[in-house]
This record gives sequence, C-alpha cells and structure tokens, in this order.
Amino acid sequence: MTATSKRIAIEGSTGYGLMSLTWTSPDRIVPQERAFETINNAIKDGVRFFNSGEIYGTGDPLLNLKYLKAYFEKYPENRSKMIVSVKGAIDPTTLIPDNSPENIKKSIENIISFFPNKYIDLFETARMDLKYSVEDVVKAIIPYIESGNVGGISLSEVKGETIERANKIYPISCVEVEFSMWSTESLTNGTNDVCKKLGIPIIGYSPLGRGFLTGAIKSKSDIKDGSILNHLDRFKDDETIKANYHVVDLVNEYAKLKNASNAQIALAWIRKHNDYPDKYAKFIPIPSSSNPKRNHENNTVVELTDAEFDDINKKLSKLNIVGYRYSKDAENFLNV
Repeated sequence: MTATSKRIAIEGSTGYGLMSLTWTSPDRIVPQERAFETINNAIKDGVRFFNSGEIYGTGDPLLNLKYLKAYFEKYPENRSKMIVSVKGAIDPTTLIPDNSPENIKKSIENIISFFPNKYIDLFETARMDLKYSVEDVVKAIIPYIESGNVGGISLSEVKGETIERANKIYPISCVEVEFSMWSTESLTNGTNDVCKKLGIPIIGYSPLGRGFLTGAIKSKSDIKDGSILNHLDRFKDDETIKANYHVVDLVNEYAKLKNASNAQIALAWIRKHNDYPDKYAKFIPIPSSSNPKRNHENNTVVELTDAEFDDINKKLSKLNIVGYRYSKDAENFLNV
C-alpha cells in the first residue's frame, strides 16, 4: 500500500441501485425525466450511495451510464452529493466477466468518459472471472486511482478470504453482495466476519429479493416477458415460487404488525444488523426503484426491536429456500 492509500467513505443507511431504471423488460425502461426525479428524491431523502453498471441497459448496455451523463449535465451541483459505484469488466452480451488488465483498462476508460472530469468514486469488477486473481484485479485498478480517475475499489460477490487478500494490496472501500431475507450467504461464508474485522461496509443489492419479498410475484404469470427474472432459477416456475413463498408470509406478518410496507420490513431487517457491531459489519441495502414515490418509501426507515429481529431470524433459520440465486452455471462466479 502507498502512503496515500485510502478508502472512500460510504455514508447513509440506505443507498440506491440504479439498475431498474434501464435494465428491465423493454416496456418498463424508465423515461429519463422520471429517472432524474427519482434520483433527486433519493438525494433529498439523504441517500449518498448510488450503484450503476456498464451493462445496465436493455437494448443498449450503456443506457444507465448515458442517463447518469445526462443527469450530471442537467444537475451538475448534485455530483458532489453522490458516491457512485460502477460495475464493469464484463461482456454485455454473454455476461461473462473478463478481469484481464487490458479489459479492466478498457472498462474504466469507457465508464469515466460518461462522468464529469472523467472521475468515478468507485470501480468494481462485476464478478471475479476465475482466471485472474483478486490481487491482479486490484493492481490493475490502482493506476487509475493514482491518476485521479477512480476514487477507490469495491468488490462484488466475494468471500472473506478474497476480501482479505485484496485489502492487503489496497484498502477496499466496500463489498457488494446480494443480501436479503432469502439470500444470507454473506453471513456464513466469511464475508461478514472479514468486513467487520476490517471495517468494510457491505452493500446489499437486491434487498427486496428482486421484488419477490414485496409480495408482487405470486406466480410465473406475474413476471413479464423480457424480464431478467425469467432467467433466474428461483422464478423458473410456479412450483418454485410457491415453495419459497413462506418467506413472503413472514414479511407480510411483520408488515401488518408494524403498519409498514413489505419493502420497508425487508429493508428494516437488513439495517437492524447495524445495531450489533460486535457481530456484524455495516450493511447498506441498495433497493432499486423506478419512481420517486417508491424510492421515498424505501428510504423511510422503519425500526425493528431487538425482540422482533430475533424472532424474524429464528423463523428465517427454519425456512428452506429453493433454487439457485441465478443459475447453476452462474453459481461458479458467486462467493468466489
């Protein structure tokens, strides 16, 4: 590590995942102005962490970055209020990661071209590619930190050992993993333990189970043609959806008890981990949303008591979740 090595501070209890604005079924791509209104609402609500990707676009993989470019041109005063993390180094067609130094260079130089002053706060390879080591990945990013084009490094879907190795090369600012009431692997694969020890926040993507925990998906017919959910194992058929619905029943139970929405309960459960710093790293959920109203609902904090948190965890521990998070093949790139 150099004398100037540093982490980017991740502020706030909730972030905003920008994916659903542009990477969804073709008929649900959010118009640019409404996307801008939603981002503005997030900032108004105190959200500081925003998550984007080089492949987040239906039809045009770069659409999410194009939205951000247009947003910063219209609202230049808001750039300094945002910590933006961008995933890259992944093929937009095959979705296969490529962590070669050449591709990381290509990816970073493409991403920064959409940002004011050619600067992004955080860069992360969307997945480890199982060819290049995490040490190689970090070393390929460092020159862009030294040149002032990248602020810090994030990692995605990695286990504790990998985080520890990476952090020895350069301080890791945050680690992004899928984390929700039906995706809790980071609590047992070493990710939580290492991040707690090193003081690295965990960014929880898909904290609402891709909408499943809200109760919006009760059968396969609730999923539109063209939706990426059609490619995920847990949404493959009615039988699987029904088999996992017990976790939604648990969320429903507490939503009624707390007079809150399902989304607010699912997010409250994640945030509650932060009340136990002796056991958990800092968890920051990044729910995605496509309109200001839903975004504000997600940012409105609902508190769980210690007893309620304990009760939910005990009930979750007895629930069996059916299906892979993505697919059998994609599992090779998770918890690496």
